[in-house]
Amino acid sequence: MQLPWSLDSILYRDRARKSIGSGLSKIKEGVSRAVEYLDEKLKEIGNKTYEKLRETKNKISEYGPIIKNSALQSLPYTPKVLISSGLSMKNTYRGLGGKAVGYLLIGTGVAALVSFVLSGIHGLPSPNNENVHYVGSPDGYQGFVPKGIINYEGHTDPKGDLILDNGSVIYNAVWHGKYSDTIIQNHNQIVKLNNDFVGKIDSVNNQPYVPLQDFYVIKGQVPIKEITINGQTYYVIDANKINEANVAGFYTYDKWVPNFVAAINTPGTYAAGLPGNSPVFQWTNTTGTVAYQTWIYQNYIRGASGGYVLVLPNKTIIPYGAGTPSGSAIPFDFPQQSYNPSS
Repeated sequence: MQLPWSLDSILYRDRARKSIGSGLSKIKEGVSRAVEYLDEKLKEIGNKTYEKLRETKNKISEYGPIIKNSALQSLPYTPKVLISSGLSMKNTYRGLGGKAVGYLLIGTGVAALVSFVLSGIHGLPSPNNENVHYVGSPDGYQGFVPKGIINYEGHTDPKGDLILDNGSVIYNAVWHGKYSDTIIQNHNQIVKLNNDFVGKIDSVNNQPYVPLQDFYVIKGQVPIKEITINGQTYYVIDANKINEANVAGFYTYDKWVPNFVAAINTPGTYAAGLPGNSPVFQWTNTTGTVAYQTWIYQNYIRGASGGYVLVLPNKTIIPYGAGTPSGSAIPFDFPQQSYNPSS
């Protein structure tokens, strides 16, 4: 699965300068080799061709500053800039020299791009480094969805997906640090409850229970670093760098987790509680089932509360429950108002 563009661009920045800096050296070497090659050819051919090649050699030398400028200007960007510069030069300067320089730029850009793709994790420092990158919007909400466990730096950590506020997903994410054990305990409890309830009939609306999923919302940007374990790339969330107030746990229907993250990032969405006699529990659809199921699960999950709904601007609702941790900066874990379907 390809990386989301935001992470891809973030992880690339630290390597781009190295790759393009190396590319600049390759450009200079290529120009030098081209000039030497033409010098040798000048000695082997007659006067007419001699003059033509010398003119070409001089043209390449003249383009040296242009090459350097193009490469230097591309430093903050991707190899695409080098390739684009090469295409532009090849098309703008119609002579043999311009084409030669254009192809050199294109070749170097491709080499830098290939180097980046092949380097992968090997282009980064060791797993114990502090090469941390931040993903997501500073004002957005990101969601970590645990799906298993992994041993990292001698500790068992939850692994899963990281859903960013723009909808992009970082797979093979690992939560390391604060709340790691709590997340594993919560997730194991949800799995156990699903094994006990899913497929059975909801006594209120007579519909079968569905699988619920726990997930953890992070307010603001998430610090991550890329590592390799047994040949597999993972993206470690450095939870120790996240303010405790900015983390909160939730659970809902597993297929609705991306919708939940999208909803809390939608202006106008608010949270509300369902009264014990709410007609929503009786709805003969998945919404009614999940609403009641979150209410049931709260009795088995330490620190959990069910029977909540997100109300979107279009009046769509997403039932959910809140658990631990319960960051004070996230305003969805303790709704202060009740939901009335007629409102």
